[in-house]
Amino acid sequence: VRRACILVSATLLCLGCSSSAFTPPATSLARPSGFGTSALFSTTQSEVERLRAAAKAAREEYEKLSREMGKEVASSGDMQATATAAVESKELSVDEVKALAASIEFTGGDAASQSEKLDGLVDSGDLSLWKSAVRRGPTSSTSNMSLLVPFPVTLETLERRSDGKVTGESLGIGGEGDVKFEEFQDLTVAVVLGSTLMGILSLAVLPENIGATLTYLFALIPVGFIGIGSTSPGIIAAAIKGSRGDSEDAEQQRERICRHEAGHFLCGWLCGLPIKSYNVNDDTGVACVEFHTGGAGQELSDEEIASLSVVAMSGSVAEILNFDVAKGGENDLLELQNCFRKSKEFIGAAKQQDLTRWGALTSYNLLKSNAQKYEKLVDAFKQRKSLSDCVALLEGSA
Repeated sequence: VRRACILVSATLLCLGCSSSAFTPPATSLARPSGFGTSALFSTTQSEVERLRAAAKAAREEYEKLSREMGKEVASSGDMQATATAAVESKELSVDEVKALAASIEFTGGDAASQSEKLDGLVDSGDLSLWKSAVRRGPTSSTSNMSLLVPFPVTLETLERRSDGKVTGESLGIGGEGDVKFEEFQDLTVAVVLGSTLMGILSLAVLPENIGATLTYLFALIPVGFIGIGSTSPGIIAAAIKGSRGDSEDAEQQRERICRHEAGHFLCGWLCGLPIKSYNVNDDTGVACVEFHTGGAGQELSDEEIASLSVVAMSGSVAEILNFDVAKGGENDLLELQNCFRKSKEFIGAAKQQDLTRWGALTSYNLLKSNAQKYEKLVDAFKQRKSLSDCVALLEGSA
């Protein structure tokens, strides 16, 4: 029995050794402990952190835009209106507003102090129209987002939204009234043939010495004409336009200038542009207003460019409302081009055209919505009223 037990134990020991000999090492086939779980957890954690950072940035941008719109964001994320007390207009009379305007140094002071005083009068309820096309509520409101937000405007949109009145042709930018090349060509041929004919007749009819002298003089006329056309073609173009027979008399021209300048004044006041000068022109007898457009070397913000675009086009649009066609907007367009060059952000040719057309459309809407005030202002310009009188007519109650 003892020998049998020893034999069984030896057999079991051999079987155990042989079994372990054919078992593959655990390290050769087993996956490293914790490899898949930790990598997956790390990737998920980085993705969550990235989403949290993006959500935080989006919320900060949302709160910033809400504050600019005069809203406050509650802790729950809901947007609520900012508790800004509405300013009750005092509805001052024309004489009362004139007394206030006389105390403001419009043409002698700087633009910042002038705007500050006018803003204070708005917040106190004395004025209501100053900067009304730009501000949202009182000037002391937490919202600094301008109401003037430019958007692309095509010529078709401009014509449609202005009841067909404001077009490229009526603004003078469509080339309808320009002098064409064929007109220059025809006039040149007429000058050369006319001078030649007069020279021949001088030799044939007049005495010999006088005829020869006049012939030389007539020969110099085409040379002089070509010289003027090369150096100052505008002179010849003006002569061609004058020969068309569409010139205005003095009274009609004065009416046009009054409406042009009154349009500038109204839209400039509504857009909150400080007044730089206001003087009666000796030649036309009509007051001209000039606004501050930034100092030398000073760059203009997007809001300032928007306001200046409206004011620059308002004169031509004011002419169109009464005469169907504008004739005095060339200098305004040149001044607007200078403003575009002073912008902080680069304004390309396409955007300049959009801003010009948008400015025309916006000024049309402002003039139409303030038509009664505008007509009073036109009468004031005709009567050569003072700057204080003009402000009083705009802000005072009848």
